[in-house]
Amino acid sequence: MSGVTQAVSLVNGRAAVPNELIFRLSVDQYHQMIRTGILTDDDPIELLEGWLVYKMPKNRQHSIATRHTREVIDQHLPQGWYVDSQEPITTEESEPEPDVCAIRGHPDDYPDRHPGPQDIALLVEVADTTLDRDRGFKKRLYAQAGIPIYWIVNLQARQVEVYAQPSGPHQLPDYHQRQDYDASQSVPFVIEGREVGQLPVRQLLP
Repeated sequence: MSGVTQAVSLVNGRAAVPNELIFRLSVDQYHQMIRTGILTDDDPIELLEGWLVYKMPKNRQHSIATRHTREVIDQHLPQGWYVDSQEPITTEESEPEPDVCAIRGHPDDYPDRHPGPQDIALLVEVADTTLDRDRGFKKRLYAQAGIPIYWIVNLQARQVEVYAQPSGPHQLPDYHQRQDYDASQSVPFVIEGREVGQLPVRQLLP
């Protein structure tokens, strides 16, 4: 990891804090490590709640589902929004790289920062071996940040889990609403409270 020791281990896909006292990073410190070359694009990590967390390798089914999901969402985006894939977003304590993201404006609108929660209508994680992490660690930090809608494209169950109504900052952050859609159904695609399309689940799956 370019001289950086992995800060956390994972238990059932969720971050487990070590017994030893260790140093947590702020987003600014994380950015400084990137600017100075301590961390590079080759390091498979992301900053989650102040911890450097190892990113799970992507298998072929995951890659196909990510591409399908990005393409279908892109086809239904209204003017004034764009879709990105596996690129950083910045929250107060984290800089995750969600599989797919619907973002306000145009990529050129973010020349010196990554999009933040206020810029995002939808985040999507494609889950196979990462399902526990996406339902646990990732869902918690997205709810904490106030991301309005979070999808998990669940490859194990061949369904899409839609989470809405985030708690925002809370001792136990979570989404108050969950609805599952199987491969015979379509998922409502909602941006800022307005439905802009119905996306067939089967088109998102590999």
